[in-house]
Amino acid sequence: MSDADALPMVVPDPSLPTRVRIHEVGARDGLQNEKATLPTEMKARFIHRLADAGLTTIEATSFVHPKWVPQLADAEALFPLVDDLPVALPVLVPNERGLDRALALGARRVAVFASATESFAKANLNRTVDEALAMFDPVVTRARTEGGHVRGYLSMCFGDPWEGPVPIPQVVRVCRALLAMGCDELSLGDTIGVATPGHVQALLTALNEAGVPTSALGVHFHDTYGQALANTLTALRHGVTTVDASAGGLGGCPYAKSATGNLATEDLVWMLRGLGIDTGVDLGRLVATSEWMAAHLGRPSPSRTVRALGRTTQPHKEQ
Repeated sequence: MSDADALPMVVPDPSLPTRVRIHEVGARDGLQNEKATLPTEMKARFIHRLADAGLTTIEATSFVHPKWVPQLADAEALFPLVDDLPVALPVLVPNERGLDRALALGARRVAVFASATESFAKANLNRTVDEALAMFDPVVTRARTEGGHVRGYLSMCFGDPWEGPVPIPQVVRVCRALLAMGCDELSLGDTIGVATPGHVQALLTALNEAGVPTSALGVHFHDTYGQALANTLTALRHGVTTVDASAGGLGGCPYAKSATGNLATEDLVWMLRGLGIDTGVDLGRLVATSEWMAAHLGRPSPSRTVRALGRTTQPHKEQ
């Protein structure tokens, strides 16, 4: 394959944003769902390589109790190895104790993880939705007081493995609660990958009608049924400019029937590049990084773009 074949033809769409910020979740959401537990130094190298590929927001780790997420039990050891990078390094904090640990290391971008459904709130946090929100309230308040930036993840926005399709007003209620407590941005999660474009459009419209601005929203799609890119394009047409993705498609959801995992960052970058949307990401370097990680995990990357371009591309800097 020649260099000319290694990137798509660019055909801009004037109805879409000119730039998208990719919120890279591979080092946290991706690795925490992998069976293998990697050495701390390898995780740090992964984050450094992602930054070198041009990603400007890289979720680094999670300050949850090691009992619950043993893959990320080394958060205290990892964060000092990457906090000198000139990129945003958000971390997940489940409660005030997790926030204490993060702040002690100098982290100032944190995220809390809420649920739109009672079933998942019970399974994931052993609380009701409202009890979880009450737990997050002092975390968000204190993080903001410390000058931090807070992201609110909202899982099961489109479907729940126990409850089925999730009513849109139910999602809107929790989104408004997270913003009211002080979250700077929200990430709408299609945790089991069942969303379709019409559902995405309907939710985004309902959120706007309820006073939630598009500028406060990001999207986080899983590709269980092959809909992640279509859903992302729908969100872009609505004006969303923050998209979560995972290098090499790392990770999966244990509650999905076919846990194909997060939208692969490479697949997202390929589509955005073809639409003339700036990401600042060097696709060749990113593919090489995902191949490197897949080799350490002992399996091929599920990303179609990684499989198509692997070992054939030279780094290309997207302007």
